[in-house]
Amino acid sequence: MTDPVGDLLTRIRNGQRARKDSVVSPASKLRARVLDVLQREGYIRGYSSEPVAGHDGLRIELKYFEGQPAIQHVARVSKPGRRVYSGSQELPRIRNGLGITIVSTPKGVLSDAEARDQNVGGEVLAEVF
Repeated sequence: MTDPVGDLLTRIRNGQRARKDSVVSPASKLRARVLDVLQREGYIRGYSSEPVAGHDGLRIELKYFEGQPAIQHVARVSKPGRRVYSGSQELPRIRNGLGITIVSTPKGVLSDAEARDQNVGGEVLAEVF
């Protein structure tokens, strides 16, 4: 697999379109940190670690509001073929601040607001609203 974060986001997107309560993804530290940001910002209910086919996996509890998915749009920004980096002041604002940008910084994986508060930039992983 060349893009584990893209695979995670696609599993979440497909699970919500199919109205699933939860989806399972292979586990990695980066995926867990991205899920931490989504949980802190209220886009998923939570996640837990569980064994899947002899390997570690992450069960992601999806969130719905009045029958609609909490995540209306999720897209990968920085891809393996084209990395996208941004300074702390140039981080993109999604839907005029209603959405979030997930950023991988030297201080960990953060939302755009947290990265601006800590004055750090980094690789723009995804946008969510």
